[in-house]
Amino acid sequence: MKKDLHPKYHTIKVVMTDGTEYETRSTWGNEGDVLKLDIDPKSHPAWTGQHRILDAGGMVARFNKRFGGLGSK
Repeated sequence: MKKDLHPKYHTIKVVMTDGTEYETRSTWGNEGDVLKLDIDPKSHPAWTGQHRILDAGGMVARFNKRFGGLGSK
């Protein structure tokens, strides 16, 4: 096996969006670094089943009204 070919594998701390922490081994960062997550399985709609309304401000309807006639007929 070649030396210095594989990334360093070390212990890091992961902080979830709700503040819970756990230690794991990873190739991310350096030994003892803290990885703070913005999205995790506790908050992401794909895992929670809560879907957001994408057209809350009527932006799609406004876009269609403004540019709807530009397509080929």
